[in-house]
Amino acid sequence: MLLVKRVYDEPSPEDGKRYLVDRLWPRGIAKVALPLDGWLKDLAPSGALRAWLHHDPTRWEDFAPRYRQELEAPEAAALAARVAAEAREGTVTLLYAARDRERNHALVLKDYLERLGAGV
Repeated sequence: MLLVKRVYDEPSPEDGKRYLVDRLWPRGIAKVALPLDGWLKDLAPSGALRAWLHHDPTRWEDFAPRYRQELEAPEAAALAARVAAEAREGTVTLLYAARDRERNHALVLKDYLERLGAGV
């Protein structure tokens, strides 16, 4: 099962494996203070794509397909397949720092992983 959660939300036992899926470390959180099983920078949008979006909601519809295309790159695709396999075995929580809970890359990534067969 895949869950999506803001990195600033309290961790819970139901989170299962917790992966940060942002390219940059979240502001205001010490690395030793964040319970994580890994930081998967290669599953985050590229710096160029992130800069292009610049939190502009009018660009969201164009952002999602561009991000999915980046996830098809060999290194990202291999990592995504691994995370999807882990989600078939147990719960995986994708952590992100963006403020917008309805339009963020972690939701696009969750959808992508579910299409790989990660389940719901």
